[in-house]
Amino acid sequence: MSAGTGTEALARLAEDRVDHRFKGLPPDADGLTVAELTAQRRNLFTDGFTTPVLALSAERLEHNLALMETYATRHGLAFAPHGKTTMAPQLFQRQIDHGAWGITLAVPHQVRVARAYGVQRIFLANELVDPAALRWVAAQLDADPAFRFVCYVDSVRAVELMDAALRGATRPVDVVVELAAGEGARTGTRTEAECAAIADAVAATGTLRLVGVAGYEGEVPRADPERVHAWLRRLVALAAEFDKAGRFTAAGLDEIVISAGGSAWFDAVADVFAEIPELSLPVLKLLRSGAYVSHDDGHYRKLTPFNRVPEEGALEPAFRLWTQIVSRPSPEQAFANAGKRDAAYDLDLPFAQVVRRAGAERPATGIEVTALSDQHAWLRTAPEADLEVGDWLGLGLSHPCTSFDKWQLIPVAEADGTVVDYIRTFF
Repeated sequence: MSAGTGTEALARLAEDRVDHRFKGLPPDADGLTVAELTAQRRNLFTDGFTTPVLALSAERLEHNLALMETYATRHGLAFAPHGKTTMAPQLFQRQIDHGAWGITLAVPHQVRVARAYGVQRIFLANELVDPAALRWVAAQLDADPAFRFVCYVDSVRAVELMDAALRGATRPVDVVVELAAGEGARTGTRTEAECAAIADAVAATGTLRLVGVAGYEGEVPRADPERVHAWLRRLVALAAEFDKAGRFTAAGLDEIVISAGGSAWFDAVADVFAEIPELSLPVLKLLRSGAYVSHDDGHYRKLTPFNRVPEEGALEPAFRLWTQIVSRPSPEQAFANAGKRDAAYDLDLPFAQVVRRAGAERPATGIEVTALSDQHAWLRTAPEADLEVGDWLGLGLSHPCTSFDKWQLIPVAEADGTVVDYIRTFF
């Protein structure tokens, strides 16, 4: 797919019509195209949006995109942010516009979405052994000389399955050997000897091409700075050993790929990748952090590397879920109309942040979310909590990856509530 075709596909998103498919949008907007609704610049609080409604901060979204672009550039890293976080082609394009090398994804469906919207460089941070998906990737590579695709491999058996599925393809599929982050980690090859055997198996095929090594430091057991740095140095040493053995020059490469980096330890990745020795070819130092785009008010607020390196800047939580108080059965309890269908809850419950009444906003003092039902948030209210039925309650969320997936069309609002865009997701 050409870049022009991708641009056209993105433009067509604005031609979709607003209707019952999209939660939280104004009922009187039914039948408008997204472009027409955007042009109206409605206010999130006063122009017909219904609760619950998830909104992204326009200013904070742009801040986060720019900050990670600056960080990657400063540290000499190529950046392929993990698209599974948002599954939003509009955000993919904004990430690319902010200097991203490409987009990381996790499963074939996600790759198909990215290709449909013109993404030309995709890193699949997962093993791929499904024959139908492999044949589709091969067809994409054959049809588009500019398309770059790289995926993990972590076993000789996977090499055999991939080779069988790809017979007859014109271009080989690029693979990186995934090194496990330790015993008990997720996927990945456990020992360097097994990694070498996989590399030999790849070299024996005509359908695959070894281009580097990769892994995910977030799976290091009992992760701390020392353990994470040690594993990353092991990953770099594996690449150096492969290079010394001629495994990359034999593949006819222009560069060697070394990739790591979630959203909790990218400072360690920057540290260790700065130490990569000179190899026989240039090295693509590929960082894959994804949660930064929206950040959050829980898990990643606590874990972000910017807490350790505050001089490099700070990410800002860009999500807020607006819900409404629908029941106040006692002075100690209230219920809001958003629950598990609307809010991430796999890492932390939502956080009560602000109360909005009659156009005025104040801190949600004395209000705590204690549980979620399918469509209700259970609230514990202290004596100082001034909360009435009808109030809007703004909730912060934890874990972006399970926030985006509950919303198909997300308003992007400026600080005064003016909605300036709508982000479409594909889960």
